[in-house]
Amino acid sequence: MTALAFRRAIEADIPALMRIRLAVKENRLSNPARVTHAMCSDYLDKLGRGWVAELGGEIIGFSYADRGDASIWALFVDPAHEGLGAGRQLLRLAADWLFEIGHDEVRLGTQANTRADRFYAAQGWTRGEMKDEVEVWFSLRRERVPAVG
Repeated sequence: MTALAFRRAIEADIPALMRIRLAVKENRLSNPARVTHAMCSDYLDKLGRGWVAELGGEIIGFSYADRGDASIWALFVDPAHEGLGAGRQLLRLAADWLFEIGHDEVRLGTQANTRADRFYAAQGWTRGEMKDEVEVWFSLRRERVPAVG
């Protein structure tokens, strides 16, 4: 079996990321035009950072971190490739980067009572208040190692 590979997302990846974003079965966009190529491009470096998961050279998932508000802007895996661990690692890459650049807490919102809701809880994220009638907030705090001595 081919191993998953992870790398920084680049501009040329955006069509594949948009294909995956529109293929998901939950947390679907009510208006796909709301997420533009330009927005995705801005999150590659200007507003944050993005990563992709590849299997056999094919992009099967992606995540974006927003440096401004210390949030996970996007995390999606192609439905045909769920259950391989790509989502877990993409989430870790995005959260770790936000911690590395100085944030103490990372947040994200997702549709309540979905597989994504249960996924984030299973990854150790704290389920918080409802963001609105549909979405719930999750947060993850940076682990502090106590000073010795």
